[in-house]
Amino acid sequence: MAQEKVILAYSGGLDTTAIIPWLKENYNYEVICCCIDCGQGDELDGLEERAKLSGASKLYIEDIVDDFCDNYIVPCVQAGAVYENKYLLGTAMARPGIAAKLVEIARKEGATAICHGATGKGNDQIRFELGIKALAPDIKIIAAWRSDKWNLQSRQEEIDYCKAHGIDLPFSADQSYSRDRNLWHISHEGLELEDPATEPNYDHLLVLTTPPEKAPETPEYVTLTFEKGVPTSVNGKKMKVSDIIKELNVIGGRNGIGIIDIVENRVVGMKSRGVYETPGGTILMEAHEQLEELILDRATLEVKKEMGSKLAQVCYEGKWFTPLCDAIQAFVKSTQEYVTGEVKIKLYKGNIIKAGTTSPYSLYSESLASFTTGDLYDHHDAEGFITLWGLPLKVRALKLAETQK
Repeated sequence: MAQEKVILAYSGGLDTTAIIPWLKENYNYEVICCCIDCGQGDELDGLEERAKLSGASKLYIEDIVDDFCDNYIVPCVQAGAVYENKYLLGTAMARPGIAAKLVEIARKEGATAICHGATGKGNDQIRFELGIKALAPDIKIIAAWRSDKWNLQSRQEEIDYCKAHGIDLPFSADQSYSRDRNLWHISHEGLELEDPATEPNYDHLLVLTTPPEKAPETPEYVTLTFEKGVPTSVNGKKMKVSDIIKELNVIGGRNGIGIIDIVENRVVGMKSRGVYETPGGTILMEAHEQLEELILDRATLEVKKEMGSKLAQVCYEGKWFTPLCDAIQAFVKSTQEYVTGEVKIKLYKGNIIKAGTTSPYSLYSESLASFTTGDLYDHHDAEGFITLWGLPLKVRALKLAETQK
């Protein structure tokens, strides 16, 4: 009988490296590692050698950067999806794409299980597992940190476990920030961030972004174009979305853009503090919002803001592959038909400042907005409008006055 296979979501870090021999020892699986490239850069260097050294039979490195940008980031930008008014969903948006690729590789390999190394306290366990359940309900899920067979409670114990299995790897037991990086952002948790009363050590912590006070003294201008809500160029140069984000990360990073320090509410019920760097994403979201100000009518914009908040919650909670998520995205997409135009912004020491927005579909009318009377608006018309608009208030006041006599 052939040995059963498990697909391990592999980052190359200490946790997932230790899980390789643990899976073989406790489940007798053939372990096939799968590292999903969402734009984490040099973190992928040397992974194949490390995976094989640790006992994996094979390593897939799957590039989903463009899929991540086009099918997860763009819908969230179009929706203005921001969790708890601050978090731009950098980790949350990547998880459904990763889950989909893990399922694809599991089907290709004929695997019976998928394993992940997310802890039992975090959001990622929910996001991975809901994605897998939605796409492959027949595949078994192994969450190492929640397993009764997992008894490694510290980095040093994991290092010792690896060494006992003949795996001598260059990991240190020293504590450091817990980070997640992809093309859109990098997150930081741990160390001084675990105390909300402590100011982050930005000189030590930041990776993508210059602290605002150390950013250049001269403002930098950036011009973006959008077609139907999708970014198409930066400073006159047409690029695909992934390249636009890369370019904006560099520009925003040097100008101190996109640093947030948030105490957020995790899905599992606890609060956690993190610092997120999202330089390019912050610029993109702000520019898109500025363009929509010109184009969308008030009623549509009101509902769209509600839907954007709802999409942020749905994404954060791992419910991407649901009818609700599909319905929200369908609504948002319908609002983007005329979100086309050019946005110019000024970046200065962490600030994004408007510098001019144009669109062929702008609803802004200078003649209407000005104080000069035009053909479309008679000041006298406002009198009847105010009478009717204020009628409920007037009736209520009169009734209250009657009852007080």
